[in-house]
Amino acid sequence: MSSTTITRGNSHETFYIAPSLAPTAVAAYTSSVQTFNVPGLQTSDLILVIGAIGVQTVGIVPGEADCYTNGVLSVQFLNATNASATPAQGAYAIQIVRAEGPLPTTAV
Repeated sequence: MSSTTITRGNSHETFYIAPSLAPTAVAAYTSSVQTFNVPGLQTSDLILVIGAIGVQTVGIVPGEADCYTNGVLSVQFLNATNASATPAQGAYAIQIVRAEGPLPTTAV
């Protein structure tokens, strides 16, 4: 962890977690936002769901991920198939980036 106290909006730390998720079915050619309890997540975290570890469901893609309430992960699953499909259940690789402070509005 950085020891600086200057607020620059830079990454303070990046870490990976592998919580066990149990998503529900997603209708054909649609997306579904699903929530999961993941203790320790913060609303200011930047989250990237890499995917299920070891097993995938054909046609299912994890999309945008957010934390709107501390400790609750929100993941949008996209189903690109012509039938209802259930995302893989089990451990998911997730990258968390925690900023030092507010993110800047520009890179300049």
